[in-house]
Amino acid sequence: MTPVIGSLLDTDLYKFTMWQAMLHRHPGTQAAYRFTCRNVPALPLAALCDAVNRELDQLCALAFTEAELGYLRGLRYLKADFVDFLRIFRFQRRFIEARAEGDRLAVEVEGPMVHVMFFELFVLAIVNELYFRQLDAAGVLPEGRRRLAAKVAAVRAGVAAAPRRHPFAFVDFGLRRRFSGAWQREVVATLQAEAAPWFQGTSNVALARALGVPPVGTMGHEYLQAYQALGVRLRDSQAAALEDWVKEYRGDLGIALTDVIGMDAFLADFDLYFAKLFDGLRHDSGDPVAWGEQALAHYARLGVDPHTKRLVFSDGLDIGRALALHGHFADRVPVVFGIGTHLTNDLGPAPLQVVMKLVRVNGQPVAKISDSPGKTQCDDATFLAYLRQVFGVVG
Repeated sequence: MTPVIGSLLDTDLYKFTMWQAMLHRHPGTQAAYRFTCRNVPALPLAALCDAVNRELDQLCALAFTEAELGYLRGLRYLKADFVDFLRIFRFQRRFIEARAEGDRLAVEVEGPMVHVMFFELFVLAIVNELYFRQLDAAGVLPEGRRRLAAKVAAVRAGVAAAPRRHPFAFVDFGLRRRFSGAWQREVVATLQAEAAPWFQGTSNVALARALGVPPVGTMGHEYLQAYQALGVRLRDSQAAALEDWVKEYRGDLGIALTDVIGMDAFLADFDLYFAKLFDGLRHDSGDPVAWGEQALAHYARLGVDPHTKRLVFSDGLDIGRALALHGHFADRVPVVFGIGTHLTNDLGPAPLQVVMKLVRVNGQPVAKISDSPGKTQCDDATFLAYLRQVFGVVG
């Protein structure tokens, strides 16, 4: 059977951008990641264990091709020494373990962060595709195509019905919970052909290269979480991460993620200096309307024109919700919508709610304090309580 992963570009752009920053700033960092499925699958994931291990063996045999490296070198924010590192990079099988624990699939990764942080999205893609290969793909694909066509029609109708100062724009963020690699490619190709000019790119680097659409992404939670254990004072960790990002990319990739310790704590660090240096903010948990209003109020207090910034929404969106948020905000600030599972795994069967999160850095726990109930992540209750105290986070 065809391997799930055939190219090391078949991952999201922000894995490369975070990877480069960590290689340049903190190359000796050790990290541990853990796989979790948040919902109850129709079929036990433990049954996939042997197949997952075979896929991991094949993944660890892959290398970047010269053509792939040439594409990455053409992205101006990726530096030559980082691309040279990628030329010799190989996954090390000893850093990852997959095993069955009852009905549950356990996958754990531990080792040097610059060697293990790249595993995350490949593991999620492998588990998803192996799981959905057990279903009748021929039976669900026609329904997926029907739903996709309806989404394109909804975009056209919604944009025509409510024109705003700033245009509607959305991108594909659907790799981590996709039905399959082939289906994600079909979705992106369809949107490229039928939803222009509103469809403006994909986070999937392999598809961006193959289909000639822009690759999209900046930073994820793991980047800011890592700084909680990288030697700076804990209260300064978020600001240190943002500062290093500015120094690394010097004007490129200027969308900051706000919900690692919650929006209130983020804005306490996001002063006029950062507000001018970053192009905008990304929402990934909590009420998106309240978050957007809070962001606009913050820019107003700082005297920053919101029409020169951008708000990116990426938390569990569908087309209808994206259009509603565009209607609410787009006369006051440019907005972009990163839509994931609704695009790449809406074919009828229930998607898996799978994640693979950073849990320790240099032997110390790290945490994400989400603005959404139930999405806070930390294995150590003592550290989580301390983090809340340090940043004044209630709840």
